Amino acid sequence: MKQLTTLLFFFFLSFHLFAGKVDTITVFSNSMQKEIKCVVITPKKYKKSKERFPVVYLLHGYSGNYASWIKEAPQLVQKADELQMMIVCPDGGYYSWYFDSPVDPKMKYETFVSKELVSYIDSTYKTIADKKGRAITGLSMGGHGALYLAVRNKDVYAQAGSMAGGVDIRPFPDKWQIKQVLGAITTNKENWDNYAVITQVETLKNGELNLLIDCGLGDFFLEVNRNLHQKLMRLKIDHDYTERPGVHNGAYWGSAVDYHLLFFKKGLGKK
Repeated sequence: MKQLTTLLFFFFLSFHLFAGKVDTITVFSNSMQKEIKCVVITPKKYKKSKERFPVVYLLHGYSGNYASWIKEAPQLVQKADELQMMIVCPDGGYYSWYFDSPVDPKMKYETFVSKELVSYIDSTYKTIADKKGRAITGLSMGGHGALYLAVRNKDVYAQAGSMAGGVDIRPFPDKWQIKQVLGAITTNKENWDNYAVITQVETLKNGELNLLIDCGLGDFFLEVNRNLHQKLMRLKIDHDYTERPGVHNGAYWGSAVDYHLLFFKKGLGKK
């Protein structure tokens, strides 16, 4: 019992000695005229360091919020320190899908994340304020959002990923309140086509983005991820694609995020 207590003490001590710092901030969105909360994780040495740090933007899924990632993957605090990077988790709304909605002028999450938030983070923190120092990924709705935003904002991000992402929204016309953002598919088919990742990648040229896509073998998004993988291969767009055991839940993406951060770390350049 004494040995166990000693081991737990040293585990607790080592975690806090080598863990980053978590802050919750509010960022004003001029495009939506409201304050939006975000979690910002910085490495332990951030405050005293003269270095600038790369940033990974981490998007939550449908019905989640800014705090979802830190709850489901508490190791992010330690990962930020291990990999010497910042991690920013913005609130993307309950069902925004990270779009600038064509039917709801009050919903402009593409503008917020890729312009307003990036600008705020770069002006407030010691970041590598260049696309080479930025990556974006997310889970489910956030997986779709990360790829969608990266493809449409290639001047902002160098790398993008998706974990169990809904990378083609069209097979799910009545799910997850997507029609509240794009309109009903029966009357707004063009929106659904234009706002889907699987069609947006047609604008990509090979080498413009470093891509990582994964999905669980028991996930209901597995087929659309396989379709995206096949399409990227037809387009000759280099990318990393992985299927592994798992379903659509926190256990899957709570583990997958570690691989994404390591993948991004290898490609995030320094000035």
